[in-house]
Amino acid sequence: MEWTGYIAAIFIGISLGLTGSGGSILTMPVLVYLFRLEPTIATTYSLFIVGSTSLAGAAGSYQRRELSPVTGILLGLSSVAAVLLTRHFILPAIPEQLFSIGAMAVSRDMAMMLLLSLLMLVSAWSMIRGREADGAAVMPGKWLLLVYGAGTGMVTGLLGAGGGFLLIPALVNLLKMPLRTATGTSLFIIALNTLAGFAGDLGHYQLQWPLLLTLTALALAGMAIGSRLALHIPSSGLRKGFGWFILALGIFIIVKELFI
Repeated sequence: MEWTGYIAAIFIGISLGLTGSGGSILTMPVLVYLFRLEPTIATTYSLFIVGSTSLAGAAGSYQRRELSPVTGILLGLSSVAAVLLTRHFILPAIPEQLFSIGAMAVSRDMAMMLLLSLLMLVSAWSMIRGREADGAAVMPGKWLLLVYGAGTGMVTGLLGAGGGFLLIPALVNLLKMPLRTATGTSLFIIALNTLAGFAGDLGHYQLQWPLLLTLTALALAGMAIGSRLALHIPSSGLRKGFGWFILALGIFIIVKELFI
């Protein structure tokens, strides 16, 4: 199954290059189901892979002026703080076995994957139902951005997800930001979140560096492909197509965790 995982790593980068999101949503299932890593450790791998790929994508978006630095910094500051607090205090405090429902024991790992899938379903519905932004972007209050950034950071800290599947709907639907600008801004925030979280994890887990660097290199190659494809695909098609894909993947994770 590992060769399938290596191919999937390319699609992780393509997803990030196309939409500024979805990389972490793909990374966790790949690491858990194809490389057989425990979800808690897989989050650390995901943080590095998604962070490195997002940083490369954000640099390209900045050069094309498809990135809002002010929004990115405001969301990023609170996100990074929330990531570090979550990784160091909240995640270690969660017991490995949470509770039982009849004969089924609900573990921390199962709960993490189910929470990820539920967030995916909500995000997918938002993207499928959302409309393309009209007119100029709207800048909400700084406190609202900080609060939203903190919430995204908690998701990143718990699930190893960059939070792009939460950021993109917010930037497009709440801030009325054009999708391509939202994509670049999302990549910038994701890079800040995930790389800060990974740095905080160093020394706590034994990492398979050859595997980690190989997957990262493949994801970077996919990012280059996705960035070029994004220039030729309509924004509305990207948004809705991404939403349907995330919806299907979220349903798969629920079925996998509960019934298979």
